[in-house]
Parts: sequence; structure tokens; C-alpha cells
Amino acid sequence: MLNIAETLLRWCRDARPFALATVVDVRGSAPLPIGTALAVDTDGNAAGSVSGGCVEGAVYDLCRQVLREGGTPHRARFGDSDDEAFAVGLTCGGELDVLVRAVDPTAQPQIASALDEVVRGLPVAVAQVVDGPVGLLGATLSVLGDGRVVSGTLGDGSVDTVVVDEALALLRAGRTARVALGGTGRGCPGPLSVLLQVHAPRPRMLVFGAVDFAAALSRAGAFLGYRVTVCDARPVFATAARFPYADEVVAEWPHRYLERTEVDARTAVCVLTHDAKFDVPLLRLALSLPVGYIGAMGSRRTHDERLRLLRDEGVSEEQLARLCSPIGLDLGARTPEETAVSITAEIIAHIGGGSGLPLSRSTGPIHPLSSVDRRRHGPRPPGTRTTTS
Repeated sequence: MLNIAETLLRWCRDARPFALATVVDVRGSAPLPIGTALAVDTDGNAAGSVSGGCVEGAVYDLCRQVLREGGTPHRARFGDSDDEAFAVGLTCGGELDVLVRAVDPTAQPQIASALDEVVRGLPVAVAQVVDGPVGLLGATLSVLGDGRVVSGTLGDGSVDTVVVDEALALLRAGRTARVALGGTGRGCPGPLSVLLQVHAPRPRMLVFGAVDFAAALSRAGAFLGYRVTVCDARPVFATAARFPYADEVVAEWPHRYLERTEVDARTAVCVLTHDAKFDVPLLRLALSLPVGYIGAMGSRRTHDERLRLLRDEGVSEEQLARLCSPIGLDLGARTPEETAVSITAEIIAHIGGGSGLPLSRSTGPIHPLSSVDRRRHGPRPPGTRTTTS
């Protein structure tokens, strides 16, 4: 439903009931991904799409039927092996499952709350039960990027906790996914399948210092999906031509730029200037902000002197403990490109709660973080998986 959030929020504010059809499963070459939605209000107005046009008419009719009947959500499958699906036009070779449910904004205010977060541009994940007990089918819960549940419940506190963990991981990755929750352990009442629709603007990487290492790091950051800014006080070096992979290049004193820019718990701050007149005011400010990673380049001697100057500026030991310096993991890096890999590897490990050790030298699960650890360190990008709750 996030693809039509503005329209749905307007309908909610008008207290206008509507039917919401959501793609909850896709196999093969179906036209649109999971989470895509089409909505139909009580006047017959439609918004969105579930198939790029192939089966819109059939889904529209199903929405109208659900609005008339109310009550239990309806599940439908369309695919080229299904005569009915072929008749309505899904001939692309894939299959899609659609869940249609009636929404009454006055009785379900949590829907409007979630949509409001999306329209305001905040990172939010909206969880919806798409398989499970009839009483839970269609239940929703929305989670902000900091782990706060802002609206809704899936009917059980232990289930909500597991879903919050999954939501945080997917917010970090910036992707929508369907997650299976098993029926054993942690109080999960039975097998559930939850669609987690994610609205997550790209995380930011702020690179201070227009040096060769910054050029390589901006390229690596862009590859990882960051929105990269390179900032340097020297206009002759801070040019877009020198940093083609950066989303923006800013010629300004680093701490002044950081004062006026937007950051959050997913932001990575990389200080590559190793010059005290830039580093100290910049790091003093950065260490007071709720960013996910702060690293600074320099030798161990530079690092020790930097710590002394920061302490003289009143930076606490607790704040200094957040500083990753010298920046990067020990990979034996020499070139700017190798150093960029070293830095981004440390960012991934730091935000994901990893040790940075070779997996061949560790034991136990490869993804061992508990929900408490994930909230402390931030979530790690997930792969495709099934979770036992």
C-alpha cells in the first residue's frame, strides 16, 4: 500500500472506507513486486495497480465484492496456468497472489498512522499478516527506523517482538519482503506469514575530506546503496568532477555542514581529513549526534593526539568510545580502493553488530544477534530466510 500512500491517507482523513488489494506473493515473471497495491473506495474510485494492467479489472471487481460483503479478507491467485487468470490477461508467465481486505479508517486508525509516517518521509515498515489464523489475517503493525511501534498489533506481544526485529533488518536493507514465522518458541501461536512493506530512504554516508581515499570511498558507498556526500572546506578540491559517484559535493567547513544537515541512526560519518583544525570541531559535533557510525582516518599517533584535543574540548569518554579510529578493519589495505573496502567492511560490521573476524575462525550461527543486540547496534541486512519465532 506504500505505493499509493498519499491517496490512502487522504481517504483515511475523509473517513472513506475502501478495499485494499495487496500483492502478497510473486512467482516467476509477474509484472509487479510484492507489496504493490490497488485500492477501491465505496464510490468506485481506484488507485494503484497490482499487475501493470493485466488483471486490474478482475481485482477491481474483487475489491468491490469485499466492500459489499465486508468481514473476512479474500485471497486470490492469478497465473498463466489458471484458465481464469489467462482469461483476464496475466500471460507474462508468472503468478501472483493478492490479498483483498476491507479497511474502515474510523475503526482502524492505525492504518492512517502508518500512512502518515510514510507521507512525512520517515523510515517505516508496515507488517501485515497474509497467511495464518482467520482472526489475524490482514492485521497490521508499523515500526519506525528506531524500533518504536507507532501503531497496530499482530495480536500477540511475542509475535510483535519478532516482527519488530525483522522490520528493523529490512529497514536497514531498504527492501520489502515476506517473512515466515514458525509456530514454536517465543509464544508464537501458530505458523504465520507476514508481509513487511518498507519505506526507507537511502541511508547517508557523509565523507569529509576531498582526497583520493574519498573518491574510492564514495564509489564503494554508492555501490552499497548509500546517498553519498563529500564535503571539504577547499573549493578547488571539492568539485563534482573529482567525485562522480557522490550524490552531492559540498565546499564548506565540515562542522558547519554537519550542523545543518539531516542525519539519523543509519548515517555513516567518515572523516578523512586527518587535520586537527577540521577534525576536532567536526568530531566534537558528530559524537553528540545519533548517527550509526563515526570513523576518522589517521595514524595511531594522530589518533592519540586527536583524542587529547577532543578531551580538552569537553568530549566525554562515553562519546569517545563511539569513535572508530584509525578508521577501517585490518585488511592489509594499501591503495585507496583497498582502503575503501576496509572502511565499508567496518561500517557493515559496526552497524550489523558483527565481529569483523573471518567466519572460518568463529563458531555458532552466522547471524547470532538477539533482538536486544540488534536494537543496540542496529540491524544487519537480511538475506532470504525463514524465521522460527
